Amino acid sequence: MAADKNETVTATATSSPWGGKEKADWLTKQSIKRSYLEQVVSKIDSLKDDFEVIQYGSLSYDPERYPLFIIKTKKWNKNHKTVLVTGGVHGYETSGVHGAIRFAKDKAQNYATHFNLIVAPCISPWGYETINRWNPNAIDPNRSFYIGTPAEESAAIMKKITELGCEIFAHIDLHETTDTDNTEFMPALAKRDATKLTLWQIPDGFYLVGDSENPVAEFQRAMIESVQKVTHIALADDEGKIIGEDLSQHGVINYPGKKLGLCSGFTNSQFVTTTEVYPDSAKVTEEDCVNAQVAAVEGGLDYLIAHL
Repeated sequence: MAADKNETVTATATSSPWGGKEKADWLTKQSIKRSYLEQVVSKIDSLKDDFEVIQYGSLSYDPERYPLFIIKTKKWNKNHKTVLVTGGVHGYETSGVHGAIRFAKDKAQNYATHFNLIVAPCISPWGYETINRWNPNAIDPNRSFYIGTPAEESAAIMKKITELGCEIFAHIDLHETTDTDNTEFMPALAKRDATKLTLWQIPDGFYLVGDSENPVAEFQRAMIESVQKVTHIALADDEGKIIGEDLSQHGVINYPGKKLGLCSGFTNSQFVTTTEVYPDSAKVTEEDCVNAQVAAVEGGLDYLIAHL
């Protein structure tokens, strides 16, 4: 369950940060819970008639099991601006993965006359299969988007985008905030780093995380307005915050994306955001969550078409 209120608890499971033994022990407790090849790659393969599907690498943990793909519009126009949609940076955040695929399947062609589109549906397939925030080395890929990163998931997509040689004009990164953030993943982080554990109320609803260095408020607002036609927007908690941050506007907080090594920060895009869906809400279904991700991308792209 989500915390009823903000609270800080000292993590006492370790007196010092994890070393190799502790990380290895953690890894032995992880298990495969679903199939990336069956649930994700099969859907990507079905798009080959309409898009260029490119394998840009594979994870060394099991290259056959974890190939990495981008979906790219076939008719690349050098006069069009390029938009990147990423999902599954945190593999356990299911609607991010399937929202990216759903956007490519059902909506991307509507925007191909305006933009060059790149969709990377599942950056962390091991995390998808084990329903995990980290990779097998206990590294969070969404804090690892920087030169020399130890996270091969992050390194692989950064390398591919660089190889494409195109400037990313807008970047929309699809995520979720789940109850397990409080019950599992944040406690594990505190143990790994031997730090204090801070739990916040998990927001019930959709919200966005913009870039504090480049907040593009109207772009964010357009996405919120699009999503609220599909599902509810998260409200501030009792302290007027969402996950400990002040709201910049309804349903929007801002983070320093590049400084934190977030996926949304690596492209230096003029228009950037991270979506956050709450799949554990009693008010939504899995389908609602996927549709919310698609609506967010549509809202952002519609704004860019209308205003630019």
